[in-house]
Amino acid sequence: MHPQPRVESPLGAGFRMWVSGYLWTDSVVPTRMEHSLKEEGEFTYIDVGDGPPLIFLHGLFGALSNFEGPIAHFSRKYRVVMPMLPLYTLPMLNTNVPALADFLDRFVRHKGFSEINLLGNSLGGHVALVYCTKHADRIRTLTLTGSSGLYENAFGGGFPRREDKEFLRSRIALTFHDPKHVTDALVEECYQTVNDKAKLIRILSLAKSAIRHNMAKDLPNLKMPVCLIWGKQDTITPPHVAEEFHSLIPQSELYWIDNCGHAAMMEHPDAFNTIVDTWLAKTLDMKGEG
Repeated sequence: MHPQPRVESPLGAGFRMWVSGYLWTDSVVPTRMEHSLKEEGEFTYIDVGDGPPLIFLHGLFGALSNFEGPIAHFSRKYRVVMPMLPLYTLPMLNTNVPALADFLDRFVRHKGFSEINLLGNSLGGHVALVYCTKHADRIRTLTLTGSSGLYENAFGGGFPRREDKEFLRSRIALTFHDPKHVTDALVEECYQTVNDKAKLIRILSLAKSAIRHNMAKDLPNLKMPVCLIWGKQDTITPPHVAEEFHSLIPQSELYWIDNCGHAAMMEHPDAFNTIVDTWLAKTLDMKGEG
């Protein structure tokens, strides 16, 4: 087992890890997806398409537009649902991975879903894993890509320079194999988020929770089919993490994407969609519907 890196306080490794790999930003939803956003009580979510339910769980990094391609692709075969996780609105003392899994459970019950195909990226994968350990009877399949839960790279020491956009750019770049994805708009979104004190405190809380909530002992008990999709050049959750997930989860299959960092669905959306499509078709015996 790879040792879990220590998180410094108040602003240390946890901050660097999450700015580098998982920071969800409050960017504007693209116009062509605005009509798909629904609000019901505490829930804001996307719900498009018809077919077996496929729930996407986002991480702390990026923006809703990162998922526009996969949502459009899979909504042709599935009912694609993506709840917005309350990363910045949970009570300060209850901002942790289990609380996000409880939120997911409330959402699933609210919508009456069963036989769910769950897909989690990064922190979203960790939330999915915690949910699956508690509510396995509701899950048909689980797909993880760059998931936390076993290990995250904290990138060494030093005080983070939140006011320095080039510092943030260098941290964000660690997420990707190809630096073209580190746009000025993305840097600006991250800059605004990490300089919001309330959001920053919650980022740190989630980072600490993810590192402390190691799933190694729970993984062998998972009974559902699991698809693991990993970038070969992922430096946030490196390849050995994927291999460890694969060794610990009984019904898991591991797929690699080359020239790819931590955000496979952003860097190689076509390859990512093809892997998920093929695996789900095989697993759900839906080849005739493709």
